[in-house]
Amino acid sequence: MRSGTETQPVAQPTDTQPARRTQADRSAATRQRLLDATLACLVDAGYAGTTTTAVAQRAGVSRGAQLHHYGTKEKLVAAAVGHLADQRAAVVREQLAGLAGENQLRRTLDLLADLLSGPLYAAAVELWVAARSDPALREVLIPVEAKLATDLRELCREYVTPDPLLQQMTLDLLLGRGVSGLLTDWNATQRARALDAWASMLASRE
Repeated sequence: MRSGTETQPVAQPTDTQPARRTQADRSAATRQRLLDATLACLVDAGYAGTTTTAVAQRAGVSRGAQLHHYGTKEKLVAAAVGHLADQRAAVVREQLAGLAGENQLRRTLDLLADLLSGPLYAAAVELWVAARSDPALREVLIPVEAKLATDLRELCREYVTPDPLLQQMTLDLLLGRGVSGLLTDWNATQRARALDAWASMLASRE
C-alpha cells in the first residue's frame, strides 16, 4: 500500500506538449488584439465613435489591460494606424521584390494606389481631419504620418523614379485620388487609364 505521504511522479514536458507562452508573448498578443479592434472601430464608427471602452470590449480585454498598454485614446489610434501602415508597406515591398522589367513601374503604381485607398485609408483621413483641432491627437499622429511618408518616398525612389519631384508628384496624385475616391467612384477603368498615363509620362522622362 502506498503511504499517504508518498509523492506522486511529476509529468515531464514532451515534444507534443505546447510550449507555455511567456509574459512578453501574452503582452504582444494583447497589443495586437487592441490594435486590430481599434482599426475595426475606426472603420465602423469613425474617430468620434472609437472609444477606449468600445475598443477594449471588441478586443476582449479588460479596461485595465487597455490602459496599461495604451494610456489614452490618441496613443491607441496612432499606434493602430502606424502598425497598419507598417504592415501594408511591408506587403507592398514584398510584392515588388519579385518584379522586374517593364511591368514593375505600372505594378508599383497599382500597389501604391491600393495602399492609399479603401475603408482603412478613409479612417486615416478622418484622423487627419480630427487632428487639426485636437492637439493631443496631432502630437502623436505627426510622427506616424512622417514615417509613412518616408516609407512611401523610399518605395517611389526604388520602384518609380529617382527624381524627388516626380516621387512627390506621384504620391500627391495617388493621395488626391484616394481622398476624392471617398466621395466619388473611381472605377477600375478610370483608374487604369489614369495610372497608365502617369506611368507613360514617368517612363518618357527616363
